[in-house]
Amino acid sequence: MAGFHNPFRDIAACLGFYTRLPLPAFEMPAHGFANAQWAAPLAGLFVGAVCSAALAGAIMLGLPATIAAAIALAVGVLLTGGLHEDGLADVADGFGGGSTREKKLAIMKDSRIGSYGVAALILSFLMRWSALVALGLAAIPALLIAHTASRALMPALMRLSPPARENGLSAGAGQPTISTVLAALAIGGVLLLVPGPGFALIAVPLLLLAFFFIKWLAEKQIGGQTGDVLGTLQQLAETIVLIAAIAHFI
Repeated sequence: MAGFHNPFRDIAACLGFYTRLPLPAFEMPAHGFANAQWAAPLAGLFVGAVCSAALAGAIMLGLPATIAAAIALAVGVLLTGGLHEDGLADVADGFGGGSTREKKLAIMKDSRIGSYGVAALILSFLMRWSALVALGLAAIPALLIAHTASRALMPALMRLSPPARENGLSAGAGQPTISTVLAALAIGGVLLLVPGPGFALIAVPLLLLAFFFIKWLAEKQIGGQTGDVLGTLQQLAETIVLIAAIAHFI
């Protein structure tokens, strides 16, 4: 299987890209960054573990659930550099403000943020924060699962939807193999099963709906996926898993 000839390098590549850890310079996997994406959910597992630890620590210090939830979200943003949040804001601005495909792509590439992007970020943080507050102690495993499962979907979108730009980040990464996609989905699926099959029965259909909605929307708006679209999928999927956790645990 092409995605596994050097798994440690793949994991290092994904950790280096999806987080802001001060890692040494690793060589890009010889089989391409796209085929290292089976390890994207493992990078999410690391991010989720750190966020869960921050949440648990805040609760142990006696801080209110509202503050603990905010700390967990802040740690996630610091650890990832707000990579996926940036993608969500860019997509909201581009899809909401552009009148043509070319204008949408130009807006998404612009580093400035507009009203659509601000609104999307506020809603994303508000929904995740509200879910963490409602979950209480159950937010600790929910964060771990949400960060992992949400990143497990990204290789599938890279495989099933064409790049919207010829020279974009996603186009440069290439198309992952089927084995890469299945491996990422398997890792995410295992985490969804940890709370029990009932949780997976709630989360999986919602995640599938989110996946195909984002795929349809991106192809309709700009003709395919970009790195920003992948970030938007991650944000939506993370929120969905946290909401599914409320339905399961509360």
